[in-house]
Amino acid sequence: MTAVAMPDLHLSLAMSPYDHVMDLLRGRVRAEGVTLTPIELSVEEIFFRMSTFQEWDAAEFAMGKYASLVAAGNPPFRAIPVFPSRMFRQSAIYVAHRAGIRDPRDLAGKRVGVPEWAQTAGIYVRGYLQHQCGMRPHDLRWVQAGVNESGRTEKARLSLPSGVELTAVPDRSLNEMLIAGDLDAIISAREPDAFVARDPRIRRLFPAYREVEAAYYRETGIFPIMHTVVVKVAVLDRHPWVAMNLLAAFEQAKVNSLNRLTSIVRPQLPIPWGDVLAAEVRETLGKDWWPYGLGANRRTLTAFLQFCHEQGVTSRRLNVEELFPKEVTAHFAV
Repeated sequence: MTAVAMPDLHLSLAMSPYDHVMDLLRGRVRAEGVTLTPIELSVEEIFFRMSTFQEWDAAEFAMGKYASLVAAGNPPFRAIPVFPSRMFRQSAIYVAHRAGIRDPRDLAGKRVGVPEWAQTAGIYVRGYLQHQCGMRPHDLRWVQAGVNESGRTEKARLSLPSGVELTAVPDRSLNEMLIAGDLDAIISAREPDAFVARDPRIRRLFPAYREVEAAYYRETGIFPIMHTVVVKVAVLDRHPWVAMNLLAAFEQAKVNSLNRLTSIVRPQLPIPWGDVLAAEVRETLGKDWWPYGLGANRRTLTAFLQFCHEQGVTSRRLNVEELFPKEVTAHFAV
């Protein structure tokens, strides 16, 4: 008898067009048994539409929001340990020049704006302020609003720690309030418009943030994970093999990207010395400086889940294995 090939499973995938996923989005790498329909959008739109309507079979998603959903129970999707966005976040603290804030400890008692308490970048910054600088969340006064537009709301169910003051301001932006003198600082993944415009009234708390962030990594081993990839529970219940096959495809696309970045023959980025910069990163973070899977990321994920619980983003302390389906938490050996 002639074997009959089974048709691929067709899945939609909403992602930002990072170079390290581009081979998968463009079909140069494929997940075994899967045909993908990729949709490229901004992360804010992806997060909103996936959390509100679950419009796609799989999507990029914020780690903070995902952790809050897991802690609340029965999320509509499960993550695979693919982390398309990672970034150190000491660079995400912006201060008003007039406030005289030169050191993290100068933030004590100050009014500090966040776009959402559960924004992943802010979770890591508050973890840094607490554990490296001795500034606990209740030492600051918090304001929630859109960074550059009014009307942004908190999307996670919070269990704020005792003593933490968080005031929502629906009709103004953080950028507006900082310039007007109603805020002293902002913690945000997205830059405030005034900073982009080089307004002298606003600056980064750490102008030389690269040195601060490298020192943080050397001290803690934490390389902050901003986003993961989630797959609908309905898909995984019917096709549990999808989780591992997608993970393997994302891994291959990432390896291809890292190889391009370190090439001196065909440099990937249109900047001089790009291969030298990549070599410096490899020297600091290791050969695979953008790891997927649980093993190489356990320290970062464990710290992140601790921060989430301490800050009331999750109502209980999660363990790492709770974030992912069992099919991606073990590997075979030959």
